[in-house]
Amino acid sequence: MFVLVLACKVVIAATLSPFGDEAFYWQESLQPAWGYSDLPPLTAWLIAGSEAVFGHGLLAMRVPFLLLGSLVPWLVAALARHGGGPVAPWQAATFALLLPLGGSLGVLALPDVPLTVAILLAARGLVEALETNRKRDWCLLGLGLAMAWCTHYRAAMAMLAGLVFMLFMPRGRRTWRMWGWWGAMAVAALGLLPLALYNVASRGAGLAFQLVDRNPWQFHADALVQPLEQALACTPLLYLVLLWGLWQAWRRRGEAPFDVVAALGGTFVIAYFALGLFADDVRFRVHWPLPGYLLTCALLPALLAGASIPMRRFAGVAMAVAGVGLALGLAYLGLAASPRGAGVLAHAKAFPSNFTGWREVAAALPPRPAGTVLVADNFMLAAELRFTLGAPVPVYSLDSPLNAKHGRAAQLNAWARDETALQALAPAPVLLVVDETALRERETRDWLGSLCARVDIVRPLGRVDAFDGRRRFAFYEARARSMRRGAIPPDQCIAWTAAYEAATVRPR
Repeated sequence: MFVLVLACKVVIAATLSPFGDEAFYWQESLQPAWGYSDLPPLTAWLIAGSEAVFGHGLLAMRVPFLLLGSLVPWLVAALARHGGGPVAPWQAATFALLLPLGGSLGVLALPDVPLTVAILLAARGLVEALETNRKRDWCLLGLGLAMAWCTHYRAAMAMLAGLVFMLFMPRGRRTWRMWGWWGAMAVAALGLLPLALYNVASRGAGLAFQLVDRNPWQFHADALVQPLEQALACTPLLYLVLLWGLWQAWRRRGEAPFDVVAALGGTFVIAYFALGLFADDVRFRVHWPLPGYLLTCALLPALLAGASIPMRRFAGVAMAVAGVGLALGLAYLGLAASPRGAGVLAHAKAFPSNFTGWREVAAALPPRPAGTVLVADNFMLAAELRFTLGAPVPVYSLDSPLNAKHGRAAQLNAWARDETALQALAPAPVLLVVDETALRERETRDWLGSLCARVDIVRPLGRVDAFDGRRRFAFYEARARSMRRGAIPPDQCIAWTAAYEAATVRPR
């Protein structure tokens, strides 16, 4: 099963167009730094190292993430050795592989891959260290946490989970008096250095985005559907089995390693639910509790061994259904990887818009006379164009609402690739590429109508309407402006009127 799933992931990784965020991480990898406005540095460093070895390309960008993702079932198996017999590791690894979010991990070059692996490494180090008190196990705990801090600000949840263990579990309370634990925390603190260096240099841009800009910090009732989202992501039956496993681990928290999984896994699942009621409700977040589910998979074999026959049969059915869910998820990505397959999904509600259209728009780019500046209307399109055209081609981005929403505005400004930097080039000729389907419908009119105030549009140069209108792009000859014009009615801007006509006029 591992070989079959890995083969599918390699094929998809070699053919699927970059997700918008992936392309931006690749763009960050071109300028290695201590951090970026959206993330700590490890994701970009992994991409930079891989492309230095394998060259530029889809698979080259994703190789480190495929390798790290392939470690997940084996790390779960290593944890399972502490809770069951000789067969338990194989069972636990299979459970982790069938979990759709776990089995598909590594297809995309995203920070959740090294973050998940780092948390599993830290958990293994903790479990081993509590039994042996060996320096190498404490070091593994520290290295895992340091790696997590270098990957994402969500490493804070791993620290919170460890604190819960140390406050509420008998073995956890004893670790306060163990020198090995303090050494592990010293190693973990090294992972905070890049994060601290970047935020000091950028006046807290990364922390501001993660803690303030992206979170409303007020209760929103729509987040109460999170359990339903989790059930769909895990597949409903397996989700129930995982919750049952966490509950059973809590009931046996007086035993090792059930206490560790009950504290760590429970914190990831419960704390993320509570956080989701007040935090970010706009961006994709169903993957946040994944480490908690994987830790639970490590103990499921031992828990099911002592369960009733109906429960064991239910778990067997749940695993089978999860396998179908994993297959469907990989098939979905496989369809999105080819224009013909994406066309099949054109009329589906879950159309993979973030994976499609980039090849078509790059292939249709009009010729650019010497001195023409290539400008996209948002950071995703700019990153995708640069990924396709190559690193030497600079691509500027207008100040789209997407840039601020995803925490990329500060980074574009630091690179001098935003609207302010473009104004300094006035009156340079511009080839403006506009993604008419990037924003929500209620935001599109105001944004496209504002483009005429941001650059002087001379004339339209063509357009790409792909996948039955699900992805629409337009090209314009324009000139950079030294400063933005005052507001003008959207209906007087060709960027909006052309987009409206393309969206409303249907072929006969």
